[in-house]
Amino acid sequence: MAATTVIIVGAGPAGLATSACLNNLSIENIILEKENCSASLWRYHSYDCVHLHLAKKFCQLPYAPHDSETPTFMPKSKFIEYIDNYTAKNQINPMYNRCVEATSFDGCSGKWKVEARNLASNETEVYYSKFIVIASGENNVGFIPRVPGLESFSGKIIHSNEYKSGNEFQGKQVLVIGCGNSGMEISFDLSKHGANPSIVIRSPFHVVTREMIYLGMELLKYIPMKYVDALITLWARFKYGDLSSYGIQRPSLCPFSNKVITGRTPVIDVGTVQKIRSKEIKVVPEMVSIKENMVEFSDGTTQHFDVMVFATGYKSVANTWLKDYHYIMNEKSMPKNPSPKHWKGENRSYCVGFSGNGLNGISRDAMAVARDIYVVLCGEDHHNL
Repeated sequence: MAATTVIIVGAGPAGLATSACLNNLSIENIILEKENCSASLWRYHSYDCVHLHLAKKFCQLPYAPHDSETPTFMPKSKFIEYIDNYTAKNQINPMYNRCVEATSFDGCSGKWKVEARNLASNETEVYYSKFIVIASGENNVGFIPRVPGLESFSGKIIHSNEYKSGNEFQGKQVLVIGCGNSGMEISFDLSKHGANPSIVIRSPFHVVTREMIYLGMELLKYIPMKYVDALITLWARFKYGDLSSYGIQRPSLCPFSNKVITGRTPVIDVGTVQKIRSKEIKVVPEMVSIKENMVEFSDGTTQHFDVMVFATGYKSVANTWLKDYHYIMNEKSMPKNPSPKHWKGENRSYCVGFSGNGLNGISRDAMAVARDIYVVLCGEDHHNL
């Protein structure tokens, strides 16, 4: 049994940023992480060619600006290096191989009880703290939707968090389900490595470049969103033209407004659109059913596939171990309170990494949580004088 001031669940960027902010304020904390490393989503569950979608200035953690030699759009290897340096410089020491199985609030003692299985010894460890921070993230478990007949598919089925490279799929007929950034980038990577990809596109989305988003985010500091949206939309139309004949429709809302209102991020093109135009990547409509290796689509066509890659996003499963989740989370394991105070719950419960705003949002939330905990502790000290 161990006691501390703050327990943080999760050693991804959100947990590390929170620990760094608490360390900066000399507040005792521990991180419990079920994997054997920090940022496991980046190390183990992201494809080789992935880059940060936003410029580096929008992707930095508290107290750690990027240096001038860092690429504007960081590749996976550079970001992992950044995380490792961040952990060392901020003296963060996560407790790895600790799978949190139950977390509850004890009203009598006013403390949080956390039960974690030590995956190395297979023993249950119990921790107590005044504060709890849920930093297990929005992207906790890969989501695969139900499709009639999916269980009969005789080929290979993987989620995008298992995909590494198109090398192993050379010459294969691969269906990518999901037309967000992951789906579009994986389709491009498959084509580049000699596979024959098709991508399911059901919903409208904006296609932009990294440079468009970079400029837009810079302009948003000085110009109202409607004008920035108008400029970026015009630029995208000039560059890509009308893509509707290729199965890509634009939403009625402009890129930044669409993100704010619907949460849907624009697709940052890495070369996928050109491959769709050249038919190296085939666009198909919604799946209707699957029978062994044959997939039927909503337009009545059928096609044989060897592999299915579900780039269909993730879901948070914090409620499976957060027994008193109602203090901070809703039924979907997401913050119950609206922004901008989504990070704060009842009974000294907090969450970081659930804002939907990437590393920028993580940094803001981590600093807000640490400040709030500091204020609470200062109030206690004053009361005890």
